[in-house]
Amino acid sequence: MLDFLPILAACFGIPQYLPQLLKLRGTDDTAGVSWSWATLTSANNAAWFAYFMASGYWTASLPSTGAAILAGTLSVMLVRRGAVNRRAIVWICGWVGLLVLAAAVGGRIGLGTLLAAASIVQVTPSVWTAYRTARPTGISQGTWALVFGELSCWFVFGLWKTDPRLITLGATGILASLLMLARIRSATRLPSTGIDRVNAPA
Repeated sequence: MLDFLPILAACFGIPQYLPQLLKLRGTDDTAGVSWSWATLTSANNAAWFAYFMASGYWTASLPSTGAAILAGTLSVMLVRRGAVNRRAIVWICGWVGLLVLAAAVGGRIGLGTLLAAASIVQVTPSVWTAYRTARPTGISQGTWALVFGELSCWFVFGLWKTDPRLITLGATGILASLLMLARIRSATRLPSTGIDRVNAPA
């Protein structure tokens, strides 16, 4: 039955950025939402798609495709609302260049090795921004709950397949989503300070 975990992950992963997109569209509130996270998520999931296809994990390509498209859409929406972190553009481009180089030189193994660190690179800006923002009111709890569900599936699937890349992806995602959900919960209990929309760029 563990073969069906990628399908379950797809059920969590494909719609996972829709709550954040809908919240941003409805409120225009970017407080606590990291542009770097959205952009890296799009780039990394495009790379995961290539890795899954090369590894023969066909069903696994579905959530990575959905995440790449929706996270990319979120990135564009944040840019239009002035939430872009210009200082991060150079190192994000450098990271994408490394992914391309790893795939070109090392193939599936080279790309997968670099992707083992991709989850850490990807989630760090989101956690940093959330905890550096006085009241991260723009973050969607629904998105991070779905992230937790999807990455839990990949963690178990990685253990079963003895794939250290998927294990690292899953473990990092579980930790990050729990931190984000805890931050959202704590923020809802804080009184308004008049600086709710102050954002720490990341």
